[in-house]
Amino acid sequence: MTDPAYYGRPILKPPVWKREIGWYLFTGGLAGASSAMAALARASGNPVLARRAALVATGAVNVSPALLVKDLGRPERFLNMLRVFKPSSPMNLGSWLLLGSGALTTTGTLLDAAGALPRTRAALEAAAGVAGVPLSVYTAVLLSDTASPAWHEARRELPFLFAASSAASAGAAAVLVTPAEHAGPARRAVMLGVVGSQIAEARLEHRIGTVADAYSTGAAGAYRRAARILDGAGLALSLTRGRRLRRLGAALVLAGAAATRFSVFKAGFQAAEDPRYLLETQRPSSDSGSSSPVSRTRIRESHEQSVPSD
Repeated sequence: MTDPAYYGRPILKPPVWKREIGWYLFTGGLAGASSAMAALARASGNPVLARRAALVATGAVNVSPALLVKDLGRPERFLNMLRVFKPSSPMNLGSWLLLGSGALTTTGTLLDAAGALPRTRAALEAAAGVAGVPLSVYTAVLLSDTASPAWHEARRELPFLFAASSAASAGAAAVLVTPAEHAGPARRAVMLGVVGSQIAEARLEHRIGTVADAYSTGAAGAYRRAARILDGAGLALSLTRGRRLRRLGAALVLAGAAATRFSVFKAGFQAAEDPRYLLETQRPSSDSGSSSPVSRTRIRESHEQSVPSD
């Protein structure tokens, strides 16, 4: 248990997001990477994989808004975010990206299932694939734009971690629903995604120093250890020749990708609730000799919001 920092309150207000946002981080990445995989598979002459990846993307991209609405409490709150277009706001831009990607992916999948308008379907799938790339990583920017030290200090690594995790989850989901003879690219995506996630996590630990403890302790640490075990076991099984073992490995990697997102999600809460992480970021660095002006501004604003009124 941490010591209170100011009048019995932490210096920063912890995030108000509920558990649904942790799942949204996962489904958004899965949807975006699956859309990109579907477009690449179609372009490389693998229509079976393209169709199955598009189905995964359609399911995930339609679950994501439901998770957001559940977190917000009322549907109109989500619709209110679409009343304006504000590129400087990661939340607003992400809402429009989710809406646009969802419309492209869903319409393309329905046209493919109906066998109608092949040229229109091809154009929609290509556009969905392009939109899927930022969709798979924009939540990393959203988290990095907050005052939580675990998220803000890791702003350079989180996009790479989310991109790799998204690729692993999309590849794993495709392996589960695609005949083995057409799933070769999906298996390669699993391997690259798992390895990329480990590299991004190692880089994160090395660069942000003591703040990285927020990722290895408490609930965040438990999810992280689970993710490493699931990814390691899943990758090992994915390299075998047995179809059933490969699918079991894919299921483990898919669970590992979800655990990775929840590890990052929980780390932000833990870092906001424990004053020592914030104070650590304010110590003069060896490179610049002072803390970041952006960090100081965020901390001052969060501190003022936490001070009780007289």
